[in-house]
Amino acid sequence: MANRREEERERLRQAREEREKQQAGSERRRLMAGYAVAGVIGLAVIAGIVIAVASSVGKNDGGKAHINLASGSTNGIQPDLREGPTPPPVKVTDLKEAAKKAGCVIRMDLKDEGKSHLPPTATEPVYGTNPPTSGNHAEPPYQEADGAYSEPVKPLFYLHSMEHGRMTIQYKPDLSGGDQEALKGLYDTMYGATLLFPNETNMPYEIAVVNWTNYMGCKEYKGAITLDAIRDFGKETWGKYGNEPVAGFPFTGPTPAHPSSS
Repeated sequence: MANRREEERERLRQAREEREKQQAGSERRRLMAGYAVAGVIGLAVIAGIVIAVASSVGKNDGGKAHINLASGSTNGIQPDLREGPTPPPVKVTDLKEAAKKAGCVIRMDLKDEGKSHLPPTATEPVYGTNPPTSGNHAEPPYQEADGAYSEPVKPLFYLHSMEHGRMTIQYKPDLSGGDQEALKGLYDTMYGATLLFPNETNMPYEIAVVNWTNYMGCKEYKGAITLDAIRDFGKETWGKYGNEPVAGFPFTGPTPAHPSSS
């Protein structure tokens, strides 16, 4: 009798252990399945974030920064995502007349200060003008990509862009927000192979429009006539200066030579 009870207890113990073993295996399988689903979801989320960031940086949508990564690198500089107002139609189409009325000076065919390539960490050369119009600069692919930026861009980066026919529109950071937005609105109509950014180097102008060996400097922003002068400067000089063809770095969208509004 005692042996039968012991045998029954042993049978029940083995059955219990088998149930616990099966239950533990089932829990592990459910846990691993949960991890797998979470991993797939996590990868999908990460992929979605990457796609969203890439598309937001690469698009040339009105009101965005028009960053064109095919033309260079952002070098960690933040984009200007503001949407500026549509500029008024051009009234003064002669560059010299518009510059005079806007109180701007024009300097053309300045000395070419060099075109050697430097590593992006190199000490920046001392350039002969402020803002610089030429000189040794960062090697590919560190030329600053076409686009509007909310932070200053080093000459080391944008000079290489200008060597490929780019035009840069630069302004002092203390320019009023409304005037900055007016420049951004103008930029939105002619962003192809063009850059817009603040300049913190103590340049003697409130606004400067620069390409290789040329610049127009404006002591102050005077509204529509300043915008006219910028457009006239762009039409006369964009893509025509530099040691390399403007198409050497691919670009898209309206350009200063052919803006989307006039």
